[in-house]
Amino acid sequence: MVETGVRVVRSMPQGAMRPGAGVGRVRQDGCVDLGLRDRTYIVTGASGGLGFATAKALADEGARLVISSRNEESISRAAAELGENVVGISVDNADPESAERLAATAIAKWGALHGALISVGGPRPGTALETDEDDWRAAFDSVFLGGLRIARSVARAGSEGTSIAFVLSSSVKSPIPGLAISNGLRPGLAMVAKTLADELGPNGIRVNGLMPGRIATDRLKELDGKSGDPDAARRASEKTIPLRRYGNPEEFGRVAAFVLSPVASYVTGAIIPIDGGALRTF
Repeated sequence: MVETGVRVVRSMPQGAMRPGAGVGRVRQDGCVDLGLRDRTYIVTGASGGLGFATAKALADEGARLVISSRNEESISRAAAELGENVVGISVDNADPESAERLAATAIAKWGALHGALISVGGPRPGTALETDEDDWRAAFDSVFLGGLRIARSVARAGSEGTSIAFVLSSSVKSPIPGLAISNGLRPGLAMVAKTLADELGPNGIRVNGLMPGRIATDRLKELDGKSGDPDAARRASEKTIPLRRYGNPEEFGRVAAFVLSPVASYVTGAIIPIDGGALRTF
């Protein structure tokens, strides 16, 4: 059972959070060992898109996962594709009980919890003047409160060295036309991530935000399609990106896996753009 009070992780001596032997070294396959093998993570919104890409990157490194989405069939299919060290459960982040259920599942199945990628599907598109108040409330419950609840549950149940990452949006820095609800909620969630980093840092818990730009997911295809000419919309968008292309979900997943890993043990309170240089921010 996941405890309901605030869990205080004992402060660690200097150097205790340094990666273990072999972590950070180049393996025989030419890849850097991120130290993720046998560590346990929750990944929400993992039936597709950025959540699935991150889950795959973690699973490929030997991590054990509890993945979730609202659609039971989709998340079961994703879990089967990712392998035997992955458990898929159907939950709605807007449900107040979902966060505790996710953490409890990880502890019951794997005996430990080392972090989470908190990814929530994008709110309904629309302008600030036209979007319905019910859509704002639903998005707040799912994107904002749902994300906060999961972070709290992971912090309470997590082991020393826990790492939490929120999937945000480039709307944290600059509003995206036609996505008023996202523009309103994502910057607030970014400040929650920074606040949690301040509050949990003394206990050895890291919290960061990931700020994807134009990543070629089904969600982005849907948004480009609303222009009436998705190919033209994509070409116009790519001209504004220094790398002159959309990113792919795997590129996001690799960055997310790094941020969640022990290799990034001195990274916290950061909002990291994965956008091909579009925002040119720091």
